[in-house]
Amino acid sequence: MSSPDIFDRSLRSIRRDRMLADFAAHDFLYRAMLDELLDRLGDVQRDLPEALVIGCPDGSARAALEAMGKRVACIDPGFRAARASDGVQGDEDALPFADNSFDLVIACGTLDSVNDLPGALILMRRVLRPDGLMLATFTGAGSLPRLRAALMAGEGDRPGQHIHPQVDVRSAGDLLSRAGFAMPVADGETLSVRYGHLLRLMHDLRGMGAGNVLTARPPALRRDALVAAARHFADAADPDGRTAEQMAILYLSGWKPDPSQAAPARRGSATVSLAEALKGKAG
Repeated sequence: MSSPDIFDRSLRSIRRDRMLADFAAHDFLYRAMLDELLDRLGDVQRDLPEALVIGCPDGSARAALEAMGKRVACIDPGFRAARASDGVQGDEDALPFADNSFDLVIACGTLDSVNDLPGALILMRRVLRPDGLMLATFTGAGSLPRLRAALMAGEGDRPGQHIHPQVDVRSAGDLLSRAGFAMPVADGETLSVRYGHLLRLMHDLRGMGAGNVLTARPPALRRDALVAAARHFADAADPDGRTAEQMAILYLSGWKPDPSQAAPARRGSATVSLAEALKGKAG
C-alpha cells in the first residue's frame, strides 16, 4: 500500500498558478537558485543538447538553456504555469516522460514540496540518457528560523505546523546515492533576507508559491496569535528595525551511470570536488 500524501497535490498546483501574475515581484529566491544552477552548468564540459526543466514559474530557465543551443522541454505542477512555458503539467514523482529522453534535467525550486522525493530523484535519473546530468536546487533544513520561532511564540502551547518538513544536506546526499546517481554531490548556501515586518515575509512566501500545502493543514492563525508572532519577529530586529530571515538552499547534482565513466575510487581514498563532479567525463 502506498503511504498517504504529505502535500496536497491539487492545492500545490493551485498555489503555483496563483503566483504567476505577480511572481516577478517575489522571484528573488528563484533567481538566486536558477543563476547558481546555470553557473554550475557552465562548468560542464559536455554538450547535453536535450534538456528538461522542472519548475517553470516564468520563461527564464527555458530562455537561458535555449541561448546555449539546447532543445528544452518544461514541466510544472501548476497547469497555467506549464501552459505559459509551453510545457506539460505533472508532478516530479510521476514524470510523464520515457526513459532515456534527455541529456540534462534541471529542477529549480519545487522539490521541497514533492510527496515522494526519493521516487522523484529515481525518475529524474531514469529519464536521463546514460552519462546525462541532473542539477537540482530547493530550500532545505534551516530555512525560515525567525518565522518558525515567531509562529510558535504567537500560538503558545499548541503551535500548528505552518512550515513544511525540510531536508538537510546529508539526507539529500544519501538520497542521491540511493537513487542511483554516479558522482553525487549535495551542498548548500544560506541566503539572508531582511524584513521590516513579519507580514512582508509572509507576503513574499505566498508570492513565490511557498505557502503551506500540507495535506493536514493547521487552523488559520488567530488575529491575536498573528499580532504576538509579529511582535516576536520585530523583537529580533537589528538596530535599523529589520529582521534577518534565513533561506537555506540545497544544491544537488549527479550523473546517470554509464560504462564510459571512471570507476569511483576506494571509499575514503579521495575527495571529488564539486567542479570535477560537474565536469564528469571530458570529451
